[in-house]
Amino acid sequence: MDSEGENSVYLNSPVSAADSFSDGDIRRTATSSAVQQTLFLIHSDDPTLKVQAAKEIRRLTKTSQRYRRHFSNAVKPLVNMLRSESFESNEAALLALLNLAVKDEGNKINIIDAGALEPIIGFLQSENAILQDHATAALLTLSASPATKPIISASGVFSLLVEIIRHGSSQAKADAVMALSNLSTYQDNLLLILRAQPIPSTVSLLKSCKKSSKTTERCTALIESLMCYEEGRNSLISEDGGVLAVVEVLESGSAQSREHAVGALLTMCQSDRAKYREPILREGVIPGILELTVQGTAKSRTKAQTLLRLLRDTPYPRSELEPDTLENIVSNLISQIDCEEQSGKAKEMLAEMVQVSMEQSLRHLQQRALGLV
Repeated sequence: MDSEGENSVYLNSPVSAADSFSDGDIRRTATSSAVQQTLFLIHSDDPTLKVQAAKEIRRLTKTSQRYRRHFSNAVKPLVNMLRSESFESNEAALLALLNLAVKDEGNKINIIDAGALEPIIGFLQSENAILQDHATAALLTLSASPATKPIISASGVFSLLVEIIRHGSSQAKADAVMALSNLSTYQDNLLLILRAQPIPSTVSLLKSCKKSSKTTERCTALIESLMCYEEGRNSLISEDGGVLAVVEVLESGSAQSREHAVGALLTMCQSDRAKYREPILREGVIPGILELTVQGTAKSRTKAQTLLRLLRDTPYPRSELEPDTLENIVSNLISQIDCEEQSGKAKEMLAEMVQVSMEQSLRHLQQRALGLV
């Protein structure tokens, strides 16, 4: 039989149902079947089946945005499970809701609208550390949405989050300070947060975590925000090692953390230079600020230069013979440093800063000569 005949026989042969679907069709059908089966179980009256379904939802939504959309109808029964007296039901539902909320604004809003906030806040006060940890993580995720911040803020959760920063597990402390940092961006929340006295526990956490960590970044971001108020500034100054903790982040933190740290110190100096200049200088801040003027982000460099001007003995140029250059400002500051080690380090940083400045000026002149600027 010729090739044309073979094709005719093939085309006219019976086709199975499986052959008529592409691989994509089969996968979609399997996905739809798994979703429908799991949704059926989560809506059942059998607690064991509901827990099984919640665990499956958690598994499927861990990394899949598509599954998070598919299981949006599971939010209400999962929230109902939070009110169960069963630890297993509570844990399975919390973890499933946590994964559903990740990077999904619609699910975040649906979870809050379904009444999840009340039981979650209850778990924050639980003596069960596991439920407390899961609830703190859930609140962190939910607080990332601009739409949910007003509702969470109205719940009076700030004091509970501060309490977790004081006494929670390591992970819960990190999640709680991040949740507070999220909520601090909503209008009028800073004063409410300040009433919960977060500075001592936040400084304590800042001292204990790695300076390059995300937790450090959120701690310094929160502290920077709170420095806008005298109550926050006084709390940081009165906390043992409070200013030093911020200075250490300025020296060794990530780029973003250092930006928040120098911003916090600058806000303090700008609010009352006479009051805060000495406590800041006392912690050996000059070398770190100098390094920021050379290596920091654009915002950090600007803030660092402004802070240096505020920290010298007078915020104004002394005379025309001593122009208001960064080098002269720093030289003036170095002459006031009593500690020989700090003075030596600051002089080294100044030399590096001047070298970098000269190199940048030379490159600029070369570019001008070539007509590039």
